[in-house]
Amino acid sequence: MRTLLSRAIRVDPSFHIGLGLIVIVAVAEVFFATSYYVGRARVARVSAQAVAANVVRPVAPALPSRTAVPAPVQPAVSPAAAVSAPSPSLVDQLLREGIELRDRGDTTNALARLQEALDSEPDNASVLAETAKTYDLMQNYDRANEIWRKLEEMGPSAGTAYELAAQRLKMGVSAPEAADSGIAISSADAAEHRDIGGNPEGSVMGITEVKTIETPDPDAEKNMALQIGIKKQPGASIDHEKVRIFVKFYDTVGDKDIKLTDADVNYEWLTPKHDWTETNPEVLSVKYVHAKTGGASSDSSLAETAATVRPGQKSRGVKGSAADSGRRKYLGYVIQLYYDDELQAVQAEPSRLLQLFPPSKSTSAR
Repeated sequence: MRTLLSRAIRVDPSFHIGLGLIVIVAVAEVFFATSYYVGRARVARVSAQAVAANVVRPVAPALPSRTAVPAPVQPAVSPAAAVSAPSPSLVDQLLREGIELRDRGDTTNALARLQEALDSEPDNASVLAETAKTYDLMQNYDRANEIWRKLEEMGPSAGTAYELAAQRLKMGVSAPEAADSGIAISSADAAEHRDIGGNPEGSVMGITEVKTIETPDPDAEKNMALQIGIKKQPGASIDHEKVRIFVKFYDTVGDKDIKLTDADVNYEWLTPKHDWTETNPEVLSVKYVHAKTGGASSDSSLAETAATVRPGQKSRGVKGSAADSGRRKYLGYVIQLYYDDELQAVQAEPSRLLQLFPPSKSTSAR
């Protein structure tokens, strides 16, 4: 038994050598396998970093890149282009600022804005008209008339500015001066009663426009009617019992004296209620008929009749005797609008009638 065991335990040396070689080969394979996979992982990590860098780096210079901004946008926002060629909206803005400054009484800065607009568009009819109105308000009539004449020369292409220029030049607006009768009106007083458009306005009521309508009449020297738009100002509340309207026509007598007319004068409201609750403006028609055999009325009776023109009533005509009718010729009119005993608006054609017959600021002062 002992012999058998000793033989079984004895190991051949070649076995040990073979086992060692197997172990060495196994360790080598494990080492090389580990190195291989570790190397691949490192290469993959480096490649990922390189790819990330390539993706991120172009993002930073993409903002200032010339190809990122469309070429047509560049000249549109160019400051140089904006200065050299102002857009129409800039002229409109300057015009609006000029009007607002003038309405606040700052005529100097108003003219500066308007002149800046004219530097860009010298033939802009709207800017020229507002500039002329500003000079009129400043009583620089020579400069104003120069611009009005330019607008008149532009013709109908100037639109409403041409019509306004023709009207202003026809009215002959000039600096107020003493009249032949010795009655004078100061420049400040004249400016106080006239707005820049020639239609004086108060805080409660105003005159929108006056239309003259001529009617052919073989029996009359002159047959005409004024259609006067009487408006209430925005936000104003009107008590029609407090409205008083004076419309006075004047004639020349013997081509020398100026007197109240002796013609038939009738008043009629063309709008139905004339209380400014449903219609604004209300329209008053005043008819002037100077018959070939017409008569003369006293100044006091004409003034009294004019004073009775109230909303809600239809005035009767005025007619007088035949004294000096053959030496009379129609000259013009003066319209005065009062509310609650205070002057709200006055308009005249020709304007020099305001110098000869300055309006009272209240009806109680008449």
